[in-house]
Amino acid sequence: MSAWPAHPVVYEINTAAWLHDVSGRAGIATTLADVPSGEWDLVTPDGVDAVWLMGVWERSPAGVRLALDTPEQVVSFRAALADLTEADVIGSAYCVRRYGVDARFGGRDGLAAARAALAERGVRLLVDFVPNHVAPDHPWLTDHPEYFVRGDADDLARDPAGFLAVRDAVIARGRDPFFPPWPDVAQLDAFAPALRRTAADALVDIGRQADGVRCDMAMLLLNDVFTRTWGERVGPAPEQEYWDEVIGTVRAVHPDFLFAAEAYWDREWDLQQLGFDHCYDKRLYDRLLHEGPNDVRGHLHADIAYQRRLVRFIENHDEPRAAHELEPARERAAAVVVATLPGTALWHEGQFEGWRVRLPVFLARRPVEPVDEDLRRFHLDLLAATTPRRRGEWSLCTATGWPDDQSCEQLLTWCWRDDEQRTLVVVNDAGAPAAARVQLPWADIGEGRWRLDDLLSGDVYERDSAEMAGAGLFVQLPPWGFHVLAWSPVHDGPRA
Repeated sequence: MSAWPAHPVVYEINTAAWLHDVSGRAGIATTLADVPSGEWDLVTPDGVDAVWLMGVWERSPAGVRLALDTPEQVVSFRAALADLTEADVIGSAYCVRRYGVDARFGGRDGLAAARAALAERGVRLLVDFVPNHVAPDHPWLTDHPEYFVRGDADDLARDPAGFLAVRDAVIARGRDPFFPPWPDVAQLDAFAPALRRTAADALVDIGRQADGVRCDMAMLLLNDVFTRTWGERVGPAPEQEYWDEVIGTVRAVHPDFLFAAEAYWDREWDLQQLGFDHCYDKRLYDRLLHEGPNDVRGHLHADIAYQRRLVRFIENHDEPRAAHELEPARERAAAVVVATLPGTALWHEGQFEGWRVRLPVFLARRPVEPVDEDLRRFHLDLLAATTPRRRGEWSLCTATGWPDDQSCEQLLTWCWRDDEQRTLVVVNDAGAPAAARVQLPWADIGEGRWRLDDLLSGDVYERDSAEMAGAGLFVQLPPWGFHVLAWSPVHDGPRA
């Protein structure tokens, strides 16, 4: 396949739950090796560049036992799946026992079949990599205890929730610096040279099976974060950062392999400098859902080179469902923002359909939810319309109001332009009507008239160049309204 697009669109699928649903529709147990062609068509609509099969690796039987023995976890499982059975609990997708495709999903051959089916549709494959920790029954614990953060008998006696015994060794449980340890994983030592080599080898092998990885909690491996978390237990930080070393090794073998980082705490820039192609934009998520248009606008003033390497989203498997958190009109407005900004646009299975239940990553089955057909059609139309428009130069636009009407402050507006097309996006990020004059950054609008086709509503407008070059383009939008306007010069014909 050709190189990754500059602004890819990624569709995340919960592999276990999706295969359960596919099996139900097919009337026979289905793995990745024998998914019907029509099912692949459903998850690769127009505008999708890659599918992220979340949770393909072998899961931990020990992790399953720990989950079933933890009452609060079982309560959370039942909250998502009222008719839960023990068979539904297959272990966390992030409690990896081995970087081999789970046999329940078809093994390595199944993943190869999935990749081939996607490639036939011009779509790439992403999978997970979990660099910070592994399952407590991962073979490395017995074969290579030097890969792990170590403790001693006193640590185990004092803090059994933070350490586990493995034969003669005491190993720390995985954690980040701000929360208690996770009970179902063992902590890898990011400073251990042998671990770094092994992680790179694992990723090289993953690169033979997929086109890229989403790296779980990638910022935990940064030298300063790891030192803050583990201190004297791991000694002084190496001169070279973990990701610089590991990504460099992998890229020497797979130069087009894509690295995407789950990242928090404003460490996106640091990870980009160490080789990540794209990093989560959690700040945008928070501002779209919990703050206001001024906060969103301020966020979008960041350097364009930085923004091009961010992952924009309003839902993924770690966050509540957008349909649960946002009223329908606001959800659509936020989706237009995600679909038209530079960077990666990430969409989550069920988001288009308006599903409201966030499924724990431990479960192989999800509840049956109604499909909002109007919302689904909106998202499919949005992807098909906007993915081809995110090309060339992206610029923020300015919206101005009048002394007695400052509703312009509610509007988010930007544009795209290359040699072949121009697109203007205006979103009312508030629950009240808004009007403004939008200033275009195009000095060559020239004389005459322009036709503006709204790619989502189908409305068509004609406007004079002189007016737009002077006062600006007049826009008026209802609460949470939006325009995605394709521009073309009017050469002949009557005025509208």
